[in-house]
Amino acid sequence: MNATTINRNWDDANYRYLSAALAVVRDILENYAAKVQNQPQEKDQENLLQALEEAAAAMPAPSALERVCTMFSLSLFERNLLLLCAGMELNGDFAKLCAMMHGDSQRAYPTLSLALAALPDVHWDAIAPNSLLRHWRLIQIGDGHALTLSPLRIDERILHYLTGIQYLDERLAGIIEPLQEVSDLVPSHQDLAERVAAIWSQAYKVNSLPIIQLCSNESVSKRAIAATICQLHDLSLWVMPAQVIPLLPSDLDNLIRLWTRETILSKCALLIDCNELDTNDTARLNAIARFIERTKGFLIVTSRERIGLSQRLVVNFDVDQPSSKEQGVVWQDALSTIAPQMNGQVKILVDQFNLSAATIRAACAEAVGQLAQTPESDISDILWDACRVQARPRLDELAQRIEPSGDWEDLVLPEAQKQILREIAAHVRQRSTVYNNWGFGGKSARGLGISALFAGASGTGKTLGAEVLAHKLRLDLYRIDLSSVVSKYIGETEKNLRRVFDAAEQGGVILLFDEADALFGKRSEVKDARDRYANIEVSYLLQRMESYPGLAVLTTNLKSAIDTAFLRRIRFVVQFPFPDTTQRAEIWRRVFPAETPTADLDALQLARLNVAGGNIRNIALNAAFLAADAGEAVQMKHVLRAAQTEYSKLEKPLTDAEIGGWM
Repeated sequence: MNATTINRNWDDANYRYLSAALAVVRDILENYAAKVQNQPQEKDQENLLQALEEAAAAMPAPSALERVCTMFSLSLFERNLLLLCAGMELNGDFAKLCAMMHGDSQRAYPTLSLALAALPDVHWDAIAPNSLLRHWRLIQIGDGHALTLSPLRIDERILHYLTGIQYLDERLAGIIEPLQEVSDLVPSHQDLAERVAAIWSQAYKVNSLPIIQLCSNESVSKRAIAATICQLHDLSLWVMPAQVIPLLPSDLDNLIRLWTRETILSKCALLIDCNELDTNDTARLNAIARFIERTKGFLIVTSRERIGLSQRLVVNFDVDQPSSKEQGVVWQDALSTIAPQMNGQVKILVDQFNLSAATIRAACAEAVGQLAQTPESDISDILWDACRVQARPRLDELAQRIEPSGDWEDLVLPEAQKQILREIAAHVRQRSTVYNNWGFGGKSARGLGISALFAGASGTGKTLGAEVLAHKLRLDLYRIDLSSVVSKYIGETEKNLRRVFDAAEQGGVILLFDEADALFGKRSEVKDARDRYANIEVSYLLQRMESYPGLAVLTTNLKSAIDTAFLRRIRFVVQFPFPDTTQRAEIWRRVFPAETPTADLDALQLARLNVAGGNIRNIALNAAFLAADAGEAVQMKHVLRAAQTEYSKLEKPLTDAEIGGWM
């Protein structure tokens, strides 16, 4: 006998049992109505009770009515009162009987007064606000002049449950949604799901279910783990974003009761998604904590960082990214149909990108689409770029992505500085070989991050140096303004930095921290809590830079302002000098694109302008606009006018030594 047949048999038997139970209550009402009207009473009660027992014996599993009575511990009077309200919806005779007992055709509805008078085993506790019927909203009391004379109505969710129809209460629709289909887990995540399921199994036996909190930066894996946990317990899983939890106490209490009642009526668990939670929203945090601590049943909380809860037992788990080996298996599986021969390329991808299983599959799907459009393209390049794109979304919200361009030839620097930049690139390319294959990573987890300080005056090429590195390594470059990350509120700077590094770790991007002296200034004597926490912020940034698997670059206009104790923990320091005349002439030769029409430009004369490379680019760009507007090629006169504008911006005089003899 299959599941469909079993369900149909239960549905039919449940309907017969509910009808028999309603017949018993209807008989009670008919006898009471006869008594009120001094008419002879029927003697069918014993036969109806016998029919009810026979219907119960024919049930292949407990009926919905019996489940409700058991789950909510209803007394006989409360059971009959619930059936009285259900009969109003399912049997037209109940309305006629109510009108007859009230002696008023306009009052064809049940009331507490009628129930107290007609039903057996009456007790007043059943109508108190904290009674089971009213607390769990099994029945509703309408408006009226008196409590006992107000209309009673069964809750719609309970009515449908009694008839065997299961669905989520419509008042929860839009707040709580079913979890959509999730992908298979990697072995380490499967092990975690089984551990959590075992914890729940043991705790359920002693009626002490702990809250499970899954913490990581990647939400898809946490949801897949939660879904697997619930599958192991034969639970349906529903998801609620933390942002929809109401702030008003009355609304919050109503939501708690509705969901808790739902957990009683059906085998389900709730996942509260706190991944996008604003930790500065104190009111929201307090409402979420109240909801979590007061909600019963199977509860899973997913978040980036642990949420402190004091009133409930919480078991925390950090969800790590799949291991390199697991990522390799996912890559091979995802690529099996399009490029099974890419064994070597898979290792390169795993070494550079620390992606979740879902992100790997998304990157492969994107690559398949691109390959279908351009079959002649290199699948390796397509996959690399797809990984970069898939790792971007979270970091795009936190920093400015710079589209890298330029090559070593575009950097006009002394050879010593260029050599250090090439060494930085070599460290990034070969870090997997040295750390993993050659064993350096196993000796100590500290100091494995690649950090560099670019020091020099404004416009000397610090950002261009980072762009060249990103371009040659084919990595994304993100600029983070430290002055906007640093917060005056204690602890907020660390949170901001943590979000940046956590988001960057998936793609191993190059992080460019501008204005490092905003945080790395020389330390003074600790005189108050602010000074102490400022040192903690610096230590935290250095710690994350040392453990960050990618390249982190700090820039400063004034190296002397950086504390030497901080410099010792940075792997590379590159001094970008102010360009001399020869270097400025070389910059002028390269600053105009090949497509730009020029006429009689003298690089040696232009090099007499005592400005850095960044200012030279500004002057060249402004000169190009002036020439284009005049319909001419770029000439020395256009550069002169642009130079005058740039010097005016710098509040610097343009001397005869710089421009003498130009015209």
